[in-house]
Amino acid sequence: MKRRNFLLQGAMASVAACTLSSVSANAMTLISSKNKPVYFHYLLFWLKDELTAQEKKDFGNFFEGLKKLPYVKNLRYGGPANSAPRSVLDNSFSYNAIMEFDSQEELDAYGKLPGHIALIQHYSQFWSKMAVHDSIVK
Repeated sequence: MKRRNFLLQGAMASVAACTLSSVSANAMTLISSKNKPVYFHYLLFWLKDELTAQEKKDFGNFFEGLKKLPYVKNLRYGGPANSAPRSVLDNSFSYNAIMEFDSQEELDAYGKLPGHIALIQHYSQFWSKMAVHDSIVK
């Protein structure tokens, strides 16, 4: 019985040590990633007035395609919010997207991907105007 308890205690100590080291490694990753700059690629689209409601809805597939490309860490998209009017607010756009990248090099490489270029060629017929804003957040 003493031997069984000894073995059980040893196994429990091993599990605890492995769990603690895993938690510590995850915490260190989170801490170090907080100090790392993040590159944002912000897109605004004004869709053509003559598009059907279905074409406007289908434009969301453009963003779904972009999400699948290499280097894209995160991508969210949507339309203007129903915010209270104010002098600094511009809700004239149809869609916007916010994309996140780990480095300037990855953002630049993403822009040259054949898949990215193909999506732009296919969907550019949907918009009358587009604006891009790139920024870095530290």
